[in-house]
Amino acid sequence: MTALIILDRDGVINYDSAEFIKSPEEWRSIPGSLEAIVKLNAANIKVAVATNQSGLGRGLFNLTTLSLIHQKMQNELKKLGGHIDAIFFCPHLPTDNCDCRKPKSGLFLKALSHFQIEDPNSVSAIGDSLRDLQAAQQAGCKPILVLTGNGQKTLQSLPKELENSQVYSNLLSAVEPLVMAT
Repeated sequence: MTALIILDRDGVINYDSAEFIKSPEEWRSIPGSLEAIVKLNAANIKVAVATNQSGLGRGLFNLTTLSLIHQKMQNELKKLGGHIDAIFFCPHLPTDNCDCRKPKSGLFLKALSHFQIEDPNSVSAIGDSLRDLQAAQQAGCKPILVLTGNGQKTLQSLPKELENSQVYSNLLSAVEPLVMAT
């Protein structure tokens, strides 16, 4: 059986920006996040990223630039001996009403299908915003909140159906129990 974890990007792996991450130069990893992914790799847990990227739909950057941002992330991981197995992104605006933009579960369902996961409940999904947790829950995955990025704000307003979500200070502390369980 394939072990999989799904991560949000901005606010979980790298610092977020209200102005969007629009270039590789703006992409900066949160301390410990890349090491967390390396630990998942070492435990033979597949790592997928599911990220809303409405900056594409807003015309703030293009697919080539997004690819360069993701290549920088992969290159930084490679220096530490790690990698991300797959990246799924939604390019749409919030008003487009697509099925892939979180809080809808389309990106998660693509990841589950890509890795041929039969039991979504075996998959943990780590995010920093309510929409990450909602998408994870809707797809049948286990939502985990990290307090980096928007996490502190999200924690203050968790709806009742997500109050039992696990909460960790950052990605590195969130993956420790997942790695220990393998």
